[in-house]
Amino acid sequence: MSLNEITARIREFNVRRDWQQFHSPKNLATALMVEAAELAEIFQWMSQAESRQPDDATRQKIGEEIGDVLIYLLNISDTLGIDPLQAAEAKLECNGRKYPVKLARGSSRKYDTFGEDGSR
Repeated sequence: MSLNEITARIREFNVRRDWQQFHSPKNLATALMVEAAELAEIFQWMSQAESRQPDDATRQKIGEEIGDVLIYLLNISDTLGIDPLQAAEAKLECNGRKYPVKLARGSSRKYDTFGEDGSR
């Protein structure tokens, strides 16, 4: 299924329930944050190794929360007429400029900590 198809399904789901009246960008962004927090909560006390190999029941819960996050993200995109793929592509290009491979490879430092001369 494409993003356009899933967005159309989400839109129809909302229309059939008359929920679009509640779907202001502010409300959708808030709901998105709540769902992202629920996703983070699953990982909260796991070690890094545990987070990379969750058991089947935990993977199921993670998938449900990822679904919720994606649904709210697509709801916001649809409500504001923003193509999420174009937005992601533009952001990747921007991040590529902020984090050139030469400076960022293997580093978790933020772009604004790189020296003006290109040093780390």
